[in-house]
Amino acid sequence: MIPTEFRLYDTLENRLKPLELGEPNHLRFYSCGPTVYSYAHIGNFRSFLTADLVVRTARALGWRVTWVTNITDVGHLTQDDMADAGGEDKMERALKSKEGERFANVWDLAEYYEDAYKEDWRRLNLSEPEVRPRATQHVREQILAAQELIDKGFAYETPTGVYFSVASFPEYGKLSGNTQENLKKNVREELVVDDNKRDPADFAVWKKDDKHLMQWYSPFDWGFPGWHIECSVMARQYLGDTIDLHSGGEDNIFPHHECEIAQSEALTGKKFSRQWIHTRFLQVNGEKMSKSLGNFYTVRGLLEKGADPLAIRWTLLTGHYNKQLNFTDQGLEDAGRHVDRLRKAWDLAEVAAGDGSDTLGAELQLLYSEALAAMANDLNTSVALAKSLEGARAILREGEGMNAASGQSATRFLTQINDLLGIVRHEQDVVIAEPKKSAVVETRILALIEERNQAKKTKDFSRADAIRQQLADEGIELRDTPGGTEWSAK
Repeated sequence: MIPTEFRLYDTLENRLKPLELGEPNHLRFYSCGPTVYSYAHIGNFRSFLTADLVVRTARALGWRVTWVTNITDVGHLTQDDMADAGGEDKMERALKSKEGERFANVWDLAEYYEDAYKEDWRRLNLSEPEVRPRATQHVREQILAAQELIDKGFAYETPTGVYFSVASFPEYGKLSGNTQENLKKNVREELVVDDNKRDPADFAVWKKDDKHLMQWYSPFDWGFPGWHIECSVMARQYLGDTIDLHSGGEDNIFPHHECEIAQSEALTGKKFSRQWIHTRFLQVNGEKMSKSLGNFYTVRGLLEKGADPLAIRWTLLTGHYNKQLNFTDQGLEDAGRHVDRLRKAWDLAEVAAGDGSDTLGAELQLLYSEALAAMANDLNTSVALAKSLEGARAILREGEGMNAASGQSATRFLTQINDLLGIVRHEQDVVIAEPKKSAVVETRILALIEERNQAKKTKDFSRADAIRQQLADEGIELRDTPGGTEWSAK
């Protein structure tokens, strides 16, 4: 049975509620993409995966989806925890770094890291959005929006830029709780970089800067757009004045999404997004991800160490998007065994042959229905992953004697699970090196195999059996052959 509702936790109303669509069975969805000044890390991709799961679940429910996710390639400043960010443009700063020395200019840097992001996107088996616009492709629209905000009395010009007047929008703070009153209580005068601003909380829609490496001419002089106006403009252009759902990381709630709401609703006089969801931060091995701690993981970095890309995806799906997730090396190894089990089930289903009744269809269809129901209930990935493994076990239980009818049901189940969770096989052609086994894990397994061999030689069969059972519990299967003991992950 297909669920009749798709429920998500709404950050705006602080409650779980069904998605409300402006058009029946058509989800118009905007999710914040990366700033392409470096490789996106796995914390970024956790947020992108939440958006991907929303899209996959909506399509499994029979909805049409128009999904827009952007590329920020200008205007995102380093001090972005304030509404009116300060510091350097992240793109310019990256060009000045050691890594940036290989690029001729900031445009080449942006193109390189955008391509790298898209490659990692495909490696993690994320669905392709309908539109992936760049901020630099929509500067004209951003200039027009800035002028319209001025004309409507929501923004004003100073010698250094165009600023949105927070006082002109009484609902400012409704998403984050950072209302005008709260902001005034916590204002830090040293952060007010423009003495001409009417209020310290006002934020830039356009920055005047004729020395910026990426600049455009506007009625307000040479400069570049503020980070927040970019998404307001692109969401409106491709999805209309009011969208159904907007997503991003929890760090986007304030200031980015709060400012998006103010600008968008000031421009249109309409609600900007009916619902908001945000993905919580990621830890790595129990600590905050940091280059100084050596746990700053990128997708390509993990692949170079031998990780399976679908195992990375699985690991990122093990925790609920609305709760903090601890990404561990052990969890990644466990995920690799789970993905391998699904692949083995797929291989068995593909070669199934012979007559006989379908012994799997009813069981697998129930498991898929339960997985879909879990995903429609606030993206409950833990339950959905468990149901996928139950299905794999049922298929592997049939073994090589599986008949054609059961094989067809197995293939249908695995295809449905892959459409829903993206964990069985890649849906696009992706060039990925054959995953390597972890050297540490392989050394430990070989040591246990040698211990088992010695136990058998000394006729300590209870110890030999105990080692086999220990490895079996870890998902490692042993096969004694004339050439020695071989092992593989189940």
